[in-house]
Amino acid sequence: MGNASSMLTQYDIEEVQEHCNKLFSQQEIVSLFQKFCQLDRNSKGFISADEFLSVPEFAMNPLSQRLLKMVDGLNFKDFVAFLSAFSAKASLHHKIEFIFKLYDVDCNRKVSFNHIIEVLGDLSSSFISDEEREQVLCQLLQEAGYTRNSLLTLDDCIKVLLTFLINQA
Repeated sequence: MGNASSMLTQYDIEEVQEHCNKLFSQQEIVSLFQKFCQLDRNSKGFISADEFLSVPEFAMNPLSQRLLKMVDGLNFKDFVAFLSAFSAKASLHHKIEFIFKLYDVDCNRKVSFNHIIEVLGDLSSSFISDEEREQVLCQLLQEAGYTRNSLLTLDDCIKVLLTFLINQA
């Protein structure tokens, strides 16, 4: 499976299925492999940031630069694991883990108020002012027992999101 131009064996497909917690069927993995090979233009066995940017939907995403840090140099197995967070079959916890990695700007497994504001700014700069964004985030953190000075772990972020969801119900 190291060479992107090679064919997938049944063993490869099953190995990739295990790697992504069976979130994709065997046929979906074959389709993803075909897409991977199209993106891996030089058959290196991995996809570079430039190759990802050749996908218009990816390039136009307001978080594309953050996503590039996560995807640059992915081999096929890791490419499928990356995409698994977008699967309808992915658990809420899996999706939150993925989002947490987007917010963890300096990759220290902690997210600060400023990290969250930075990402939210990328997503909503034309819809809400910086001041409103900060007010909403401060309120959200406060309701979950945190302050703007808190460094949040993944578990803390899950608590904040659960508090938000409970308060919305």
